[in-house]
Amino acid sequence: MFRNGSARADVGLNAVIISVDGTTPRLLTVEGHPHEEGLPSGHLDDAVDRTLEQGVRRLVSHETGLPVRYFEQLYTFGDRNRVPGGRSLAVAYLALVRHQDVRGPSSPSWRSCYELFPWEDWRDGQPGVLDARVVPALERWLASSPPGDLPTRQERAELTFGLGHARWDPVRVLDRYELIYELRLVGEAAPEGDRPGPGLGLPLALDHRRIAAAALERLRGKLAYRPVVFEVLPDTFTLSRLQQVVEALAGQVLHKQNFRRLVASANLVEPTGEWDQRTGGRPAELYRFRREVLRERPAPGLGLRRLGGP
Repeated sequence: MFRNGSARADVGLNAVIISVDGTTPRLLTVEGHPHEEGLPSGHLDDAVDRTLEQGVRRLVSHETGLPVRYFEQLYTFGDRNRVPGGRSLAVAYLALVRHQDVRGPSSPSWRSCYELFPWEDWRDGQPGVLDARVVPALERWLASSPPGDLPTRQERAELTFGLGHARWDPVRVLDRYELIYELRLVGEAAPEGDRPGPGLGLPLALDHRRIAAAALERLRGKLAYRPVVFEVLPDTFTLSRLQQVVEALAGQVLHKQNFRRLVASANLVEPTGEWDQRTGGRPAELYRFRREVLRERPAPGLGLRRLGGP
C-alpha cells in the first residue's frame, strides 16, 4: 500500500509454534475475533521490523512471551479468498519450543496437533477416522470421476493415504489435508449443510489449519536430515525420552533397537555421565545433543524414513 507518497509493506505474519508435552505434540493457538481459534498472527511493522524474522519474533513475544530459539520461514500463503475481502499475503514461520505454560493478551493455549489432524497419529494403529470417514469419501470421489480423470485421482488417493500397494508416508501431511479439504470433510471447506457429517478435527480460523499442516509436514520431513527434535527437548534427556518425542512428532511407533542404532551411527548425542533416577525402575543414562555435529556434516538427522512405520 502507499502512504504519504512512500511505498510501505503490507505483509501478514503467522507463527506455527510447536512443542511436545509428554507424548503429545502441541500447537499454540490464540483466540481471534469473533472467538475463533487460530495461529498467532499480525503484520510486519515497517517502523520497527527490519526483517520478517524480527517481525515474527516480535509477534510471538507479544502474544505468548515464549522464549523461542528456533525459527524458520515456512511458506508465503496468498491464495485468493484465503481471507474475506480479497487477496492477502501472509508469511508463515515454524517455531519450536520446549513445552511450558503460556499466557498472553489473546488467551493462548496448547492444542494437540492430532486434535487438528486426527488421521495423522498411527501410534496406536490406523486411526479409526480413516475407515469410518475418509476412505468412504475417497471411494465416492473416485466413483464420480470423469473417465479421463480417474487414473490421476486413483494415483493421488493411493499415494496420499497409502491405499492399494502404496505405503503410508508420514511426511505427506499437507497433501492429506488438502485432499480431505477437497472432499469437504473439514469445517473450513464448506457450510455445515454441505458437508457429509460433522467436520473432521478442530477447525481453525481462515486457512490456519492448512498453514499448520504445512508446518507439521516440514517438521516431519526435517527429522530425517536436521537435528530439530533437540529444540523441543531439555538440555539432558534419556534415549527413551528422545524416542518418545520423535514418535510423538512422527505419529508412528519406532523399533527401539533400530532407533538406537541410528542415533548411535549418526553420532548426534553423547552421555553426560549422569543418570535419571526418576524412571520408576533402573536408572537411565542421561545424554545431551552434540552441537559439534552441525559442523561435522551438512545433514545431521535421524533418517526417519529409514525407521519404518505403519
